[in-house]
Amino acid sequence: MLISMTAMLPRYDIVIDATDNAPSLYLISDCCVVLGKPLVSGATIGLEGQFTITMEVHVIGAYFQLHLLRQHVKDALIVVFWESEIQVGMGPAGELRYPSYPEQNGTWKFPGIGAFQCFDKYMLSHLKAAAEANGKPKWGSTGPTDAGEYNNWPEDTNFFRKEGGGWNCPYGEFFLTWYSQMLLDHGERILLSAKSTFENTGVKISVKVAGIHWHYGSRSHAPELTAGYYNTRFRDGYLPIAQMLARHGAIFNFTCIEMRDQEQPQDAQCLPEKLVRQVALATRKAQVPLAGENALPRYDDYAHEQILQASSLNIDGDSGEEDTEMCAFTYLRMNPDLFQPDNWRRFVGFVKKMREGKGSEKRCLEEVEREAEHFVHVTQPLVQEVDVALMH
Repeated sequence: MLISMTAMLPRYDIVIDATDNAPSLYLISDCCVVLGKPLVSGATIGLEGQFTITMEVHVIGAYFQLHLLRQHVKDALIVVFWESEIQVGMGPAGELRYPSYPEQNGTWKFPGIGAFQCFDKYMLSHLKAAAEANGKPKWGSTGPTDAGEYNNWPEDTNFFRKEGGGWNCPYGEFFLTWYSQMLLDHGERILLSAKSTFENTGVKISVKVAGIHWHYGSRSHAPELTAGYYNTRFRDGYLPIAQMLARHGAIFNFTCIEMRDQEQPQDAQCLPEKLVRQVALATRKAQVPLAGENALPRYDDYAHEQILQASSLNIDGDSGEEDTEMCAFTYLRMNPDLFQPDNWRRFVGFVKKMREGKGSEKRCLEEVEREAEHFVHVTQPLVQEVDVALMH
């Protein structure tokens, strides 16, 4: 079978895998590796889906370099991505961050602080070199040993506690500067490759940054630090990211846009609204476009209103000329709940207000929904078909 596939595939430029069993998946993947062919794999559940394009990769730690993507799939991408925009995956869930809070197997649970990802031999080698260059070779022997575990809270640890915490001492400043810079360097390398790949194609590149809003009200911002964002009460960790994206003409894509501070656990000092505002200020200062998305599925007016307010980027509480709107918003996600009659009606009204742009949040949502009633009526047969299809 392997011999016949390797004989058949060379005449094709790209391979699309539509199989659903492990042996076939592995066989096709192996053949593509042997032949150096790009492999497109996809999966769907109901109306949700995702796909990935896998090329021959050069691995350096967590760094995956793009090769020949433009040559093979340029035309296809223009069709698949309606606005000719590609979100370049940078790490876990596609986000530019370390895998500091893995949910698999219950390793991490909200609102734990996560854990530094610096203890493999490659990271330790870089840390050692940085410490020696800084004249502090002892600082390069290992990462922080008093930073707790995945599900600790800041005050459980010596490193993250607000009074006398290691994060705010010379060693902590050295380590966090190095740790965050390694993440920025990773982003730079991938963006350089992506930019050269899609140069002169008209394709926009975006990068997703995680909305780590828990313990945001603490001094150390521990979960952000373990993820690689050197953001504390005394330091802006999002401006360097925004400046990096601006250098490459990329879009800053941020999440948790639908969340309000008062909806979150107060004991964990969750402040998503303040976090979004900080990111908006950083992107405005760096002059980089800001896009957003919701972190959790929400179908209520309360969440819709928050998205409208946040996406208008009225940072200073008014509609001054300096403020701009988000360049895009991704609504997550299309599933059976969205097509329930009340949810669909609210969603149509929400989309109408998003389309109207800045100032639309001042309009009565009920009025907008009445104006959108005609569209709801027209799409009712389609929605009913979707409901029937999803039940099967």
